[in-house]
Amino acid sequence: MTDNFLEDLLNQMTLEEKAAQLTQVVGSFMKGSSTSGEITGPMEEMGITEAMIENAGSVLGTTGAAEIKEIQRQHLDKNRLGIPLLFMADVIHGYRTIFPIPLAIGSSWDLKLAEESAAIAAIEAAVSGLQVTFAPMVDIVRDPRWGRVMESTGEDAYLNGEFAKAQVKGYQGKDLKNDLTRVAATVKHFAAYGVPEGGREYNTVNMSERELRETYLPAYKAAIDAGSELVMTSFNTIDGIPATGNKELMRDLLRGEWKFDGVVISDWNAVRELIFHGVAEDDREAAFKAINASVDIEMMSSAYVNHLQALVEEGVIDVELINESVLRVLKLKEKLGLFENPYRGADEQLEKEVILSDSHRQTARELATKSCVLLKNGSALPLKKEQKIALIGPFAGNKDILGSWSALGSKEDAITLSDGMRMQLDGENLLIAEGCAIENGTELELHHALEIANQADVIVLALGESSDMSGEGGSRSNIKLPQIQLDLVEKIAALNKPTVAVIFNGRPLDLHGVVDKVDAVLEAWFPGTEGGAAIADLLFGVANPSGKLSMSFPYSVGQVPVYYNQFNTGRPQVAPDVRERYVSQYLDIPNEPLFPFGFGLSYTTFSYSEMKLSHDVMTLDEPLKISVSVKNTGDVAGDEVVQLYIRDISGEIVRPLKELKGFEKVSLKPGEEKEISFTLTEEQLRYHHKDLTFTSDNGEFIAFIGTNSSDVQSVPFRLEK
Repeated sequence: MTDNFLEDLLNQMTLEEKAAQLTQVVGSFMKGSSTSGEITGPMEEMGITEAMIENAGSVLGTTGAAEIKEIQRQHLDKNRLGIPLLFMADVIHGYRTIFPIPLAIGSSWDLKLAEESAAIAAIEAAVSGLQVTFAPMVDIVRDPRWGRVMESTGEDAYLNGEFAKAQVKGYQGKDLKNDLTRVAATVKHFAAYGVPEGGREYNTVNMSERELRETYLPAYKAAIDAGSELVMTSFNTIDGIPATGNKELMRDLLRGEWKFDGVVISDWNAVRELIFHGVAEDDREAAFKAINASVDIEMMSSAYVNHLQALVEEGVIDVELINESVLRVLKLKEKLGLFENPYRGADEQLEKEVILSDSHRQTARELATKSCVLLKNGSALPLKKEQKIALIGPFAGNKDILGSWSALGSKEDAITLSDGMRMQLDGENLLIAEGCAIENGTELELHHALEIANQADVIVLALGESSDMSGEGGSRSNIKLPQIQLDLVEKIAALNKPTVAVIFNGRPLDLHGVVDKVDAVLEAWFPGTEGGAAIADLLFGVANPSGKLSMSFPYSVGQVPVYYNQFNTGRPQVAPDVRERYVSQYLDIPNEPLFPFGFGLSYTTFSYSEMKLSHDVMTLDEPLKISVSVKNTGDVAGDEVVQLYIRDISGEIVRPLKELKGFEKVSLKPGEEKEISFTLTEEQLRYHHKDLTFTSDNGEFIAFIGTNSSDVQSVPFRLEK
């Protein structure tokens, strides 16, 4: 298929057909859908006609090989030029085999498994007829009140960028046209969606352009450089302008400066929401601002289809604005091979064979195992199979462990914690009681829980949030566990028995009332389809915890946003235990988070040798080699994430106290020692100056290596260009 073919096709299209090609609707609007296909109330409200549907360019949310093939068949029968539909959906961390939520995947620090999980999600989605996924989300997140932190891989630009590249590669592979098991990726949400004021969903974002470029844009750029075919606009404002109508952000920066020539798609109804933001008077003005900003596809609103033609005919916009968007959509369809094979990878037989296959479930179990983070451990873990164990709490047998963005994931497929523990333990040694529900409970439930707890040698408390307490629209001002669960913890703790808390959740929580009352805490997140089996492997020592937090856990909600790479101040706190009034501190809580970025424990211990630098001065031609030996000093094999940070001592602009610049996950047997080396280049020392130039400064730096962002050793060096 040549560019000439696409140009010829474009030239044959009417303005009405072009506007419809830039419109995305839900599958129920389409002929061949099992749910509708007729003009219903929502279609009439949007001003959508049958003619518009016949020329629509893409479909949102419909899945299943048979249904998608039927919708495509009926569409091609009606479409004058035979232009196939694109089918898209939110496949965020798995299609039917659900992996841990992205925040948990970030805590694995395992790029290979992240890529593999995306590839598996792509396979399952592709055989089910989908061609585009709305992932990865790479928004930097520093405020756990915001529910969508669960959909990001964390608070650090470098780490998010590395995961972005891995996931794009996993979704797309190397050849979208010929590899029918891959789907096109959509990096989102462009830009800075993860910084809403007050942590409140869809709220205003305010920051300087320098901070935007320095902290929030790099992860999107990493995904785009990795080849992401689409970019999705964010709901928020940037410098007072909503992203979906922001020409400077989309056309000038994304397309002009970054040379992105793929498809830009709005988020749901975001074009029309320009009216509610107060930058468009009506749908007509919203359509003008979005197309002028270079938004190619309007998702689930009808400003384009109802107004673009008139805007051209009245001379308000040049038809070339529409042509370039239509051509980008056609090129994506051509890249996916849809003109030759409009049904692409949709295959009912393969659906049955690959979805929830044993190998897919095994990968989900492995990733869940590596995503859990051991936050505390006295001597309660690992559990011993000869112990009588009481499993108590609202997540003891709860299948709500997939998270709020779990595509076609079914709770019925999920392995619960009680299921997983039964795989490891003789049934006579496992006693189970709910104790309370997630947000309420009865005296009878509590009495039963205390009764079985009294019979046990050790107690496992399965606690957490329901999936709808986080995710999109899940902002919360109180990020502690519900009070009924904290009351349960207190009653169990009063028994003075070894107690382990397993926490299921979609955000960092204030864990006071738990971490101070139990012997061990395992952060399980929403671990996905194989979650219960993976957690049981960890509890019984079949696997060794290796996860490290990719987002800080606050000491109190009053600290947020709290993150490791903060700036210093002119009056920094001298030390956590030194209380002076006129310094930057809280009077009632520490400045430091409860658990810092990069933190995570193991059942073994690791020792670090003294850091070594190849030389004390870095030049443009001679980067630094930084090395350290890491030894497993415990009795069991384990994985350690060795983390490299730097600090620029004096810059033109204030620099963070630490910046992650590299990491390596190393597996060590008991007594085994390995040397880990990092190469640090001048390019990694660059930052955006006050005039937005991206360069480095001569002068003093510090390199840090350690097991987390707080527990590090350091060595100084100089940059001399």
